[in-house]
Amino acid sequence: MTVLVTGAAGFIGYHVAKRLLSAEQRIVAVDSLNAYYDVGLKRARLRNLEAYPNFTFHKMDIADAAALQRVFEQYRPGCVIHLAAQAGVRYSIESPDAYVTSNLVGFGNILEACRHFGVGHLVFASTSSVYGANVTVPFSEHHLTDHPVSFYAATKKANEVMAHSYAWLYGLPCTGLRFFTVYGPWGRPDMALFRFTDAILSDDPIDVYNNGDMVRDFTYIDDIVEGVIRILEVPPRGDAMWRAEDPDPATSSACFRVFNLGHGKPVPLMSYIEVLERSLGKKAKVRFLPMQPGDVYKTYADTTELRVAVGYEPVTSVEDGVKQFVDWYRDYYKRQAAF
Repeated sequence: MTVLVTGAAGFIGYHVAKRLLSAEQRIVAVDSLNAYYDVGLKRARLRNLEAYPNFTFHKMDIADAAALQRVFEQYRPGCVIHLAAQAGVRYSIESPDAYVTSNLVGFGNILEACRHFGVGHLVFASTSSVYGANVTVPFSEHHLTDHPVSFYAATKKANEVMAHSYAWLYGLPCTGLRFFTVYGPWGRPDMALFRFTDAILSDDPIDVYNNGDMVRDFTYIDDIVEGVIRILEVPPRGDAMWRAEDPDPATSSACFRVFNLGHGKPVPLMSYIEVLERSLGKKAKVRFLPMQPGDVYKTYADTTELRVAVGYEPVTSVEDGVKQFVDWYRDYYKRQAAF
């Protein structure tokens, strides 16, 4: 079976594709290589993937329906792991049009292609940001997600609703995975760990929002990949116990599910920074700032549903995960701390 991975030059897409390739899975990958962040980093990820003989790459934008259809026609993927998207909470405030094109139009094209070419399982990236204004923790799939506080979150919520409609109307098995603050080697330069590391090594201050009073469910990339791979093998069949009179947001009578994919152990942001300082051997200069629009105070994943479904258990501590990122960063950029 061929697996199509969209966004394979991205952070999570790269690691998912590499894991499948290592298991000798045949992978067809697409990515637009847009300039939201360093294209050189994306190309370096691709070079690693191209070392595998069972890897095929097409540079294309999923918003191009005709180009996407040609890929489906040529390779007839049995499953699709859809990770291509315009990412970033703050950028969505500045450039919402980019999110409409990629996250709404592009996702619609993915759904149509999966429907017409008989894909057996669509696994797609959602986000913890869909919980929005909800303050009940830990976040559960059984909670409502009707109050997003960023346009990025709104588009991801829309993806879940769109996928459910295709599961209901056309019997397309769809699983949405709500990722919680993913970090690790080959990460995105716009994410906190990457920005903090770069600033500390440059002897520049780091920007810490809400005066440092924030909590995140930091989830190491290998644990994310493990969850994706496990769920790929278990297409949803529909819940016979689902009741329209008392609908459960976590499931459906259609072949559709959503799952939290996080570590389940939230960490205060200042503690996370302390772990990074120890790994770098250098103290940060901190510039405290107010809360940013579209941001939330705390994320915390209840991973019970994924554990029950596929035995998911994250294993990487923040200490180990941050160290592995720092080791990769130093090797890739050849930078050391100035003691």
